[in-house]
Amino acid sequence: QVQLVESGGGLVQAGGSLRLSCAASGSILSFIAMGWYRQAPGKQRELVATISSGRISYADSVKGRFTISRDNAKNTMYLQMNSLKPEDTAVYYCNYFGAWGKGTLVTVSS
Repeated sequence: QVQLVESGGGLVQAGGSLRLSCAASGSILSFIAMGWYRQAPGKQRELVATISSGRISYADSVKGRFTISRDNAKNTMYLQMNSLKPEDTAVYYCNYFGAWGKGTLVTVSS
């Protein structure tokens, strides 16, 4: 099974930017969707964005601010997050074919 490792989280002020990465231990197939999810304290995990063979979708709450991309040659997926808001504070997880990473914490201060 593919193992996933997220990185790039941290503390940022509102309006700032972060770029998350998700590195897969093995080869990933472009036609299988990869996704970013997040879980805020006391809330359920929610879908942020998905990407598959060029098809991309975003949660309404991040449209226009976040950009998902993937580099299949590097077995890596990215999430560029701009104009961050305090409500974006959460642990961000990547998902691929049923595998989950351990997450990376994003904290946005007001």
